[in-house]
Amino acid sequence: MTSMLTMDKGENEGERDKEREDMGGEDDGTQRENGRLMLADGLADRGPKSMTSGSGQQVSNGFTTSTPQSPRESPGTAACQTSLDRPRETWSKKMDFLLSVIGYAVDLGNVWRFPYICYQNGGGAFLLPYLLMAVFGGVPLFYMELALGQFHRSGCISIWKHICPIFKGIGFAICIIALYVAFYYNTIMAWALYYLLSSFRPTLPWSTCTNPWNTANCNRYMSSDHNVSWSNTSTSPAEEFYTRQVLQVHLSPGLHELGSISWQLALCLLFIFTIVYFSIWKGVKTSGKVVWVTATFPYLVLLILLIRGATLPGAWRGVVFYLKPDWEKLLSTTVWIDAAAQIFFSLGPGFGVLLAFASYNPFHNNCYKDALVTSSVNCLTSFLSGFVIFTVLGYMAEMRQQNVDAVAKDAGPSLLFIIYAEAIANMPAATFFAIIFFLMIIMLGLDSTFAGLEGVITAMLDEFPHLLVKRREWFVFGLVCVCYLGALSTLTYGGAYVVKLFEEYATGPAVITVVLLEVIAVSWFYGTNRFCNDVQVMLGFYPGCFWRVCWVAICPCFLLFIIISFLAFPPEVRLFEYQYPPWTTVLGYCIGVSSFICVPAYMVYYLLNAKGTFKQRLLKSITPVPSGDSHRDFIVTNAV
Repeated sequence: MTSMLTMDKGENEGERDKEREDMGGEDDGTQRENGRLMLADGLADRGPKSMTSGSGQQVSNGFTTSTPQSPRESPGTAACQTSLDRPRETWSKKMDFLLSVIGYAVDLGNVWRFPYICYQNGGGAFLLPYLLMAVFGGVPLFYMELALGQFHRSGCISIWKHICPIFKGIGFAICIIALYVAFYYNTIMAWALYYLLSSFRPTLPWSTCTNPWNTANCNRYMSSDHNVSWSNTSTSPAEEFYTRQVLQVHLSPGLHELGSISWQLALCLLFIFTIVYFSIWKGVKTSGKVVWVTATFPYLVLLILLIRGATLPGAWRGVVFYLKPDWEKLLSTTVWIDAAAQIFFSLGPGFGVLLAFASYNPFHNNCYKDALVTSSVNCLTSFLSGFVIFTVLGYMAEMRQQNVDAVAKDAGPSLLFIIYAEAIANMPAATFFAIIFFLMIIMLGLDSTFAGLEGVITAMLDEFPHLLVKRREWFVFGLVCVCYLGALSTLTYGGAYVVKLFEEYATGPAVITVVLLEVIAVSWFYGTNRFCNDVQVMLGFYPGCFWRVCWVAICPCFLLFIIISFLAFPPEVRLFEYQYPPWTTVLGYCIGVSSFICVPAYMVYYLLNAKGTFKQRLLKSITPVPSGDSHRDFIVTNAV
């Protein structure tokens, strides 16, 4: 039986002869060639016309108009067969996919990093370079990865045999980078869980200076208490709770002596990874349901906190400070570097997640619309988070009788766990706001962890299906255990120093370099025309000139700009009062290179093991292997 998406390879010879007659006597090879018109460069009819499939079926607007089909198969929804001849898993609903992508892109960085970078780089003026970098760099990369994953239906490792086999090392590098992220990112959620559990006490422990961990410098400054003065040596109870009780960094002199593991944080992290495991162990069918809570709850909390923050005294000072434009800052290259880096890490291409998520989509899903919607939601969330943060910073400045810039001097986790936590402690109904705030932080982190690990899982299962597909639950369990063991160094008294080191060096430059090679491989080796033809096969329209120019030229320049800027102006790594010694810079670069080294290493391995002369090996290494998925043998004119 010939379905709407595939010609059964097991049909008898008589059925084949009958189809040849229906096709005008063409042989089987000619039929297949006709069915793949859009996959061959130079043969694409780019108009929105109805096309005929290789099996003689008329396709228009995503529906065929001839041969009956099996009830289980429908245009754009048939599952891709794995090498184990098992159907590929797909999302239960379109919203499962969208919420998963939004949950991945909208992470902790949207809440703390964007507001800080925005005010630091000219306030409202920063929105101009941010939007330009998003339009010409971030969104095209986002769209490209969704289209690649959806067309080839593969993870970040096995996909390269269909693009440019010699670049397969990119996939292994992506998996290593994802593991490095899991080593430190989940520790931040463990800190938030510690805060969440502490919020159920009768009095928030970071609201007073009478706790065993407090020092003589602890100062609970309230605007109504004029007998207390705030000095440069004063520390808030929130700061001492964070540094001396949660992190206990005062017990570690630095990276050279991390100290013991905090058992409280170890238990918190174990609980976090337990949630992660039972959310992803069965695949996107389960994780796609969990994100209905984890991806939507943060928006409810952000709305509540925005309304509450807008009613606080001094909130307007924070908003003015956040949005007041300083146009002269645009003349500084630092502003453009920060804008490029922020949009890149916010949207998150290069971590294998978008490839993995899109690979579970129906083949004719409109990933173009998905890319625009999810990237827009991500950018708007960052902008909204700025109001949530700065209304509270304005309140803190009013309460301390300081300027807003003096209150907003900390970026990163300190902004959440010290400044915002202190503001919550001084609000009415402090316990309620503390609970929902730190629950939001945990859920934001969980979404990103689900996605990051799913990228690794999909990549490994697609690369080693005979070994892992039937053992997914055990593989996921082993992966989670590896991530937990790898995170133990971040649970020590000096663990915060390790988190900072990983954040600055282990992922940033490595993943940008990997994505640069990915864009070059797709646009220059695989070919933009071929890639655009693939998109037309899926979506029924050919990507416009803007997208082609971005993929070929602008995106590589965008990424190269970030890499050169990072090398020319390496970040000054500093945490609290600890200045990282020079040897930590070398260690950081070694960690980053340890993932990227997979790319040249695999190139050498491939060329040494391929057969033929060196010229034949080289030609084979850059020649994509045609996909055998017969559901691509027709073109739709309107993707859903």
